[in-house]
Amino acid sequence: MDKVEKIKQAYIEYFLENGTQPPSVFAFTKKLKMKESEFYEHYNSFELLESAIWLGFFNETKSKIESEEVYATYSVREKLLAFYYTWIEVLKQHRSYTSQTWRLIDKRKLKTPVFMTDLKIAFKEFSHDLVLEGKESNEVQPRKFIDERYPDAFWLQFLMILDFWVKDKTKGFEQTDAMIEKSVNTSFDLMASSALDSVLDFAKFMFQNR
Repeated sequence: MDKVEKIKQAYIEYFLENGTQPPSVFAFTKKLKMKESEFYEHYNSFELLESAIWLGFFNETKSKIESEEVYATYSVREKLLAFYYTWIEVLKQHRSYTSQTWRLIDKRKLKTPVFMTDLKIAFKEFSHDLVLEGKESNEVQPRKFIDERYPDAFWLQFLMILDFWVKDKTKGFEQTDAMIEKSVNTSFDLMASSALDSVLDFAKFMFQNR
């Protein structure tokens, strides 16, 4: 195990055992029998370390789906489904840590949690590429200004799925699988059909005649 992975694993173990961050980098590295300066070679704070841990889960997910030859033949809808299913499989290996971290944030605040900052950027880039690909394959209908916001909508979907999974008590997280399928299918049905245009047109009419 290299130094970076050693730091990550030690932090996750400490967090699970104590329910909080270590009191200081000095105390944390002392237990690891590591110089404090070695920690700062990779991370400036525990917040950045947490961000790197969650980004690592995303990168692992993306790497797994893209390593499958069949992935390149998938429709955009299937690619997003594959991502979500694999994302949950990756999180299952770290359920205690991810669930506890997620439960600690104040979901009443709209601000992105610090530990998700890098993950959000990476996911939105990923979903942006899917939207562009969907336009080329006609799976996503071009809508001026509106389609630019699709990655934001997918990010909200991503958070909803994560929250649903953390709360899911069904065997094998069967309800999460169903939630993924229904939410992705609904979003692509709206982006590909005229239904969304009708909703937007109606909303525009009501606004203009309020």
